[in-house]
Amino acid sequence: MDWKFLQGLLSGVNKYSTAFGRIWLSVVFVFRVLVFVVAAERVWSDDQGHFDCNTRQPGCTNICYDYFFPVSHIRLWALQLIFVTCPSFMVVLHVAYREERERKYRAKHGENTRLYDNPGQKHGGLWWTYLMSLFIKTTFEVTFLYVLHYIYNSFKLPRKVQCDVSPCPNLVDCYISRPTEKTIFTYFMVGASVVCVVLNICEIFYLIASRVVNLKHRGSIHTSSRKIHPGTDCDGCKSSLTS
Repeated sequence: MDWKFLQGLLSGVNKYSTAFGRIWLSVVFVFRVLVFVVAAERVWSDDQGHFDCNTRQPGCTNICYDYFFPVSHIRLWALQLIFVTCPSFMVVLHVAYREERERKYRAKHGENTRLYDNPGQKHGGLWWTYLMSLFIKTTFEVTFLYVLHYIYNSFKLPRKVQCDVSPCPNLVDCYISRPTEKTIFTYFMVGASVVCVVLNICEIFYLIASRVVNLKHRGSIHTSSRKIHPGTDCDGCKSSLTS
């Protein structure tokens, strides 16, 4: 997988993110993508080759490995990283849509006109798109954590498993290679995922709180302006009637 391509795409998300979003992006690349590429893939590279069972029955070792490891940790984490980063592209696409509308508006009405004060400012539809992307990312994170725990019944890898699946002649003992090292990496990746979930939740509350504060501020400004100019609306009514 070309992780540089993914990094190039997500770097465009950084300039439209809040402080929590920038921290999330740093955690994803430093503590998840880099660890995944540099170390985790090598730890699981010999996973099936060094899965030993105390039997010579043909096919027993492969069947037991498939039974206890239906989905590799590496492939599951790769899917998780792809799924949790893709919703961020919704924001980039929405900003690109705004910029295209801005370009067409200026071409029609002149270069001095503006449709948006700032196409990347999170208000209106872009605010909802950003908020929805956070909910989707959080849902994917929690779902993959649940799937990982559901498949292996724990985040800790055992040193020995017992298998009696056909074609094994009886109950055989199978041994996992480097279980302690794999357990450490599993807990590290799970911890990084939990940190990302917490950052997403903090950003959701931050966006909602900022929105509420802005709406209250606009309401107070509107109320104060009406107190200062109480007859503005009536004058407008009179002018409209006379015209």
